[in-house]
Amino acid sequence: MPELPEVETVKRTLNELVKGKQIENVTVRLARIIQRPDDTMAFAHMLAGHTIESVERRGKFLRILLDGLVLVSHLRMEGRYGLHGSDEPLDKHTHVIFHFTDGTELRYTDVRQFGTMHLFQPGEDLSLPPLNKLGEEPLEPSFTPERFREIVSGKSTKIKSLLLNQEYVVGIGNIYVDESLHRAGIHPEDSPKALSREQLDKLHHAIVSTLTEAVNAGGSSVKSYVNGQGESGTYQQQLLIYGRKDQPCAVCGTLIEKSVVGGRGTHYCPSCQRVSTVLAR
Repeated sequence: MPELPEVETVKRTLNELVKGKQIENVTVRLARIIQRPDDTMAFAHMLAGHTIESVERRGKFLRILLDGLVLVSHLRMEGRYGLHGSDEPLDKHTHVIFHFTDGTELRYTDVRQFGTMHLFQPGEDLSLPPLNKLGEEPLEPSFTPERFREIVSGKSTKIKSLLLNQEYVVGIGNIYVDESLHRAGIHPEDSPKALSREQLDKLHHAIVSTLTEAVNAGGSSVKSYVNGQGESGTYQQQLLIYGRKDQPCAVCGTLIEKSVVGGRGTHYCPSCQRVSTVLAR
């Protein structure tokens, strides 16, 4: 958390809030947030004077495009951005402050302190860590049913573990994997090899529709997530399986169960999501 819908919402919010603003200087209050360069003074010096042109997303990462630089930011578990006036009191968990020439500040806060920032020259960021090994974007036109079948073809790992692997498909974290598998009627421990073409196409549709609906709802605020304007998402009100252990399945009424798959808590309906015995064609 946050996953693709939440990061997409933050991206859109930041484009409204900071696009066109010029950075006067940068204050780094927690050095380990800055991963590249490894000198926080160099990080601040490189950004001074640059203007934010737009904010994009790659998987669960934000790409803040400036005139001559690209800042790649990962929110991890509880990182968040907010626009403030320079006279507003600082939260004790504020770790990086981008001071703008108009007197406002973009503040990065992170209670867990797991977030990261990498600064690149244009053209470098997509070919170097942490973005260079990311897989398909599930909301792009290139993510077709045919492409999805190519990605999972021949894989013997559990389907949930595969979908969580960002080298195959990006942005689908624990919440939306559980929701997509439930919609498709596929057990999280199924092997892609055991899934038919029809099942894989149904799963592809479930992934795209689930993520699209979540983006339109501003993401899910199941813990502390808010967008750049401090607003919570609402998709948690539509979740059918995630976080609903021992509650009746909305489809069949069977009590939802929870197990661990690939080290992650996993919710599923034992009736709607039976382990497949069909060999993929």
